[in-house]
Amino acid sequence: MKIIFFAVLAWAVVMLGVAWFAPTQPVTATSGAAVSSAQEVALAAPASVFSARTVNRAPVEACEDAPAFTAAADRNAIDIDTLDWTPYGPQETGWRTYAPRIAVEIASGCGYDSPGFANALAGWQRAQGRPATGVLDPDSFELMKVRWHLMRPFVILNREVGCPPAPAADQLVVVRPGEAYGARPISLRADALAAYRRMVADARAELPSLARDRQALLIFSGFRSPLENDITCLERGGCDNITRAPCSAHRTGLALDIVVGAARGGRVDSTDNANRLAQSQTAAYRWLVRNAHRYGFVNYVFEPWHWEWSPPEQAGASRA
Repeated sequence: MKIIFFAVLAWAVVMLGVAWFAPTQPVTATSGAAVSSAQEVALAAPASVFSARTVNRAPVEACEDAPAFTAAADRNAIDIDTLDWTPYGPQETGWRTYAPRIAVEIASGCGYDSPGFANALAGWQRAQGRPATGVLDPDSFELMKVRWHLMRPFVILNREVGCPPAPAADQLVVVRPGEAYGARPISLRADALAAYRRMVADARAELPSLARDRQALLIFSGFRSPLENDITCLERGGCDNITRAPCSAHRTGLALDIVVGAARGGRVDSTDNANRLAQSQTAAYRWLVRNAHRYGFVNYVFEPWHWEWSPPEQAGASRA
């Protein structure tokens, strides 16, 4: 009996040791959970606050541990506010306005002036067959711009059939007063409006500041008839295809302009460089640029407020 007792005791000690020293399982965040107020602060903060050194979690991006790209990071830190270039025609200084969208394109959550951001950019450049410098240069941005342009459903439609006709009247619905910015009636295609409503409901649930802001994410322009588009071009002395398109995406009923803020004294639709820069840094725009694709929306990056919805019949063409 003593032999059996000691044998059982030894087995128990061994099993206890295995349990004690066994590795713990990684903690995985649940998808679809509402963002807390702490997470909202993180969204508004520079991306460099996200650390690569986490415990019991899947590895995340190393923002400072990329010494090979320190010089590239230093260059980006200067150019982001000083680069003289013409990405959309008119002269601009710096690329900070486009930084949130660039970060999404290269899948980086690091600060724009960090080695980690430069490392991610170099990986993107390499994948595009370009020199992997890690520096945001005009040629790299031009490639990004073309990719973003070809994601827009209106561009695909325009290439296939030319300037598209307006939708039938029974496909349009009027936006509710509480969804519109201003008193002018606004219409959209019903399916695009339904997608917008789902997106805004989730944005406000995730970011309390957007729920508190009575103007954030309201629609200030939707469907415009071809005649209205032509009249506007005449009134403004023509359309240059940048600040105003001669064949507008708004004629499809799938494009909408959303309030994402404005510079002090600026309009919600002003293409002034300072105004667009201010808009690109708001919580509303940064949430949209990271999440709107989940609801089928694509941004015309020159205008932070302009978004287009991809209906099922065009989604495949846009992906191709």
